Amino acid sequence: MALIRSWVESANAPGCPFPLNNLPCGVFSVGEEEARCGMAIGDCVLDLAALEETGLIALDGGPLLDVPFWNEVMGAGPVVWADLRAQVTALLVEGAARRDVVAPFLVPLADVALHLPFLVSEYTDFYAGRHHATNVGTMFRGAENALPPNWLHIPIGYNGRASSVVVSGTEVRRPWGQVKGPQDATPRLAPSARFDIELELGAVVGLSSDGPVTVAEADAMIFGYVLLNDWSARDIQAWEYQPLGPFQAKATATTISPWIVMKAALEPFRVSTPPREVPLLPHLHEPGPMLYDIALEVGLTPEGGTETVISRTNYAEMYYSAAQQLAHHTTCGCPMNVGDLLGSGTISGPTKDSRGSLLELSWGGKEPFPVQGGSRSFIQDNDTLTLRGAARGEGYTIGFGDCTGKVIPALADPYARN
Repeated sequence: MALIRSWVESANAPGCPFPLNNLPCGVFSVGEEEARCGMAIGDCVLDLAALEETGLIALDGGPLLDVPFWNEVMGAGPVVWADLRAQVTALLVEGAARRDVVAPFLVPLADVALHLPFLVSEYTDFYAGRHHATNVGTMFRGAENALPPNWLHIPIGYNGRASSVVVSGTEVRRPWGQVKGPQDATPRLAPSARFDIELELGAVVGLSSDGPVTVAEADAMIFGYVLLNDWSARDIQAWEYQPLGPFQAKATATTISPWIVMKAALEPFRVSTPPREVPLLPHLHEPGPMLYDIALEVGLTPEGGTETVISRTNYAEMYYSAAQQLAHHTTCGCPMNVGDLLGSGTISGPTKDSRGSLLELSWGGKEPFPVQGGSRSFIQDNDTLTLRGAARGEGYTIGFGDCTGKVIPALADPYARN
């Protein structure tokens, strides 16, 4: 597919993350005005709530865009999703008859504040990248036991906290937790000294289910994707995770990018999951390519310094797709809800510079890596971490917007009361 040209000239610029091919879904506000639904186009946001109010957009079952979240649209189903994209495309395409009528509904991106684009119903995080799982397993169990016995058979995951999900730009405070070092006789309560990120892609569930679904049905349920940073306190995790799994180590925050890139925008970039070393059970069989060719990177910026890109990888490195994860999630009869968020698991590649966490990049802190003005093993206070993603087509780019968070110092005393 080639670039679809728009009369919004900035959308046609080489490298623009928001061409007419994209039309990602977000929630924005200007000044003290109420937050509302919009789509990014070029260097602007198209005010969809206002367009619907004036009748320039009409959706079956509407109004659906008069709320500060996308859950109403998602719940309306794939026919409405496609209709909305078609109506907006018709309004913005080069040569559109209503250009002069639509132009006043464009708001410069520079003038808006961006909010969580949807109400997060539930949050599940997976451990579905083979390079990451192998790296972490090798560090803690040795190369011969790197992957757990079940890893090649099922997408492993855990239920996280929907309340922890925040939009890009939200500061993240270094957490306190119970830690126990190798030389400690007993655990102690302390700020995390090994705070980390995980580079992930989040799948946003747009349809509910009340029983098991196939991979094909699961794929149809996915509304779109966001960049996702699953902040992780590795020292807290090391002490608490046996025998169950992540708990407080993963409950501090999960940052997502402000724009949901609809699945339709990513269709030209589908790629297959890798060959299976162990045959998967039938409920995980895929009807076709389920991953996407999305280039990803992580930047680290010290306070007052300049950014160093510390990792570059691709979503195509995943072993299990979001559709497989969603399908497996339902096997026990677990209902899925509109607004559920599924984290892909850390996306690492085969080389050192493609590892998706600082734990891997520094090999457990033993091999600090260079950044502007020094080096890092884990995140220091006032570091800003930025995740970026882009699928590149014929003369256009599908971007997600930055997924950014600044780590601020831990509270001096988390139990101090005024």
